Amino acid sequence: MLPTTTRVISRKMRLIDIGVNLTDGMFRGEYRGKRAHADDFGSVMERARKAGVERMIITGGSLSESIEALSLAESDPHLYTTVGCHPTRCGEFDNDEQGPDHYYDQLRDLIKSHSLAKKIVAIGECGLDYDRTHFCPIDVQKKYFLRQFDLAEETGLPMFLHSRNTGNDFNDMIKANRTKFKHGVVHSFTGTVQEMQDLVSMDLHIGINGCSMKTEENVEVVKAIPANRLVLETDAPWCDIRPTHASYQYWKNCSSDLKELYTPEGKKKEKFEMGLMVKSRNEPCTMGQVLHIVAAIRGVDANELAEQVWENTCNVFFP
Repeated sequence: MLPTTTRVISRKMRLIDIGVNLTDGMFRGEYRGKRAHADDFGSVMERARKAGVERMIITGGSLSESIEALSLAESDPHLYTTVGCHPTRCGEFDNDEQGPDHYYDQLRDLIKSHSLAKKIVAIGECGLDYDRTHFCPIDVQKKYFLRQFDLAEETGLPMFLHSRNTGNDFNDMIKANRTKFKHGVVHSFTGTVQEMQDLVSMDLHIGINGCSMKTEENVEVVKAIPANRLVLETDAPWCDIRPTHASYQYWKNCSSDLKELYTPEGKKKEKFEMGLMVKSRNEPCTMGQVLHIVAAIRGVDANELAEQVWENTCNVFFP
């Protein structure tokens, strides 16, 4: 039976968004290179802090993006970042004018030159993506996924991992290189219960966001993740939770107070109003929505889940 309401908590939950793409132009009012509205990055950050999101880890998807993310993280005590190369962009290694070793060295040097600042908390986003091989062929993805295991081993950082429709290839590469890194999160997980269990058996954590809860099968996976292996994220500006998703039934009857805090009023970008959310552009403030839905799916108290997820997240990224 679904809960009809969610109790408003007496204290604000502590939340950490482990995956948010704050370097995306959408947060500056640009969509596919065209300006649609004013830069409202400050409002996005204000809503996140109001919603109890105490830390956010910006996803680095390439060398240039990692540099930009690090600069942003250094400007705000709430922000941290990953450094790495997304599987769909691994062609950048080969396209480097001085060769792939130079690209690798720049990633490594970026990490080592900022180690004292503790702003870089993981290697990634890296892995395999067979849904988008038109961006980067499989052999190139595999080659430079392997290099990023070396980067994790060399720096001692955990791994922020990506897998889409890879058959056994992703798991096989993890198994073969598992001794090279201590902790890892397979983020935005959309696989089966068996795939999740295989990853957990390798001592990995599972990252859940709106895209992880679209279908009833996804919901069953969320129920089955061991409590000490669960971490949460938004993957904003993507992966918002929509009324068509299987998970939405766990949110639609939540209290108006929770909805106002975690999914405040928004308007379409064409009718942008400063201080309001932009519809269909996900934000880190929705972390509380993800948390409450996951708690309802699992039939547990939201406060207790928040503390468990906080502990799990700190064990991986903030030891």
